[in-house]
Amino acid sequence: MPVNIEETIFDMKTIIILFFALSAFSLSAQSKTYLFVHGAWHGAWCWKKVVPLIEAEGNRAFAIDLPGHGEDKSSAAAITLDDYVKKVVAVANAQQGSVILVGHSMAGVVISQAAEVLGKEKVSKLIYLDAFLPKDGESVLMLAEKAGRANGAAKSDGPSLMESLVFSSDQKTSMVKPDAVAPLFYHDCSAQDVAFAKEHVGWQSMACLATPVHVTSERYGAIPKYYILCTKAKDLDKSSLVNNMHCEKVVKLESSHSPFFSMPEKLAEIINGI
Repeated sequence: MPVNIEETIFDMKTIIILFFALSAFSLSAQSKTYLFVHGAWHGAWCWKKVVPLIEAEGNRAFAIDLPGHGEDKSSAAAITLDDYVKKVVAVANAQQGSVILVGHSMAGVVISQAAEVLGKEKVSKLIYLDAFLPKDGESVLMLAEKAGRANGAAKSDGPSLMESLVFSSDQKTSMVKPDAVAPLFYHDCSAQDVAFAKEHVGWQSMACLATPVHVTSERYGAIPKYYILCTKAKDLDKSSLVNNMHCEKVVKLESSHSPFFSMPEKLAEIINGI
């Protein structure tokens, strides 16, 4: 039977197109979308080393400035926890498919409340990086006090976080004293990273730290939670907080409160493995 060259060429083109289409679908199915949320006094800048490492694994990663932080010049004094949550919800909803919310420190409360709004249909996982992991009705300040009681008489080798804050005259915002930034947050980081952080830490709304979350077991409680505990952190020992809500896995990392600067490769490896 004679070979029809045109049909053969057509079939080859079809096979090639199908091959690339299936490859693209496979990559898309395997990739994840991460939304990174910074802690108090910080901004999206703290994730600058981690985001490229997450993306290098074929994932999508976004680091945002919460209102009043980083490039967002809203007045910190007027910012509420609800403002934070609305920002996270808006960015999450702008992404196709489900997202993984990663919250550092204070942002544990932010991603928890955002997860309650978004639900498990949109949020596939919650990752807490040395963060506050709340139950319904708890705030950052309440959890800090709770952790302090659990730690008992344990005393750090320097001033506490609260002793290291400067408050605005109206008490609505606070700033970390410059000489406390390194020992509290960055004691295992390079001098260059410490200098960068000192230039970028900003004012923090105290209302956001004092406002409790309102979450339910049906929505927030149904989303798998993972905790990365920084065992060398000096701002606050959060080892007791990992048991505040059920976590699928707890990973211990021998770092300061800021592994995104001191060991970004290891942190990215852990996050990619969750």
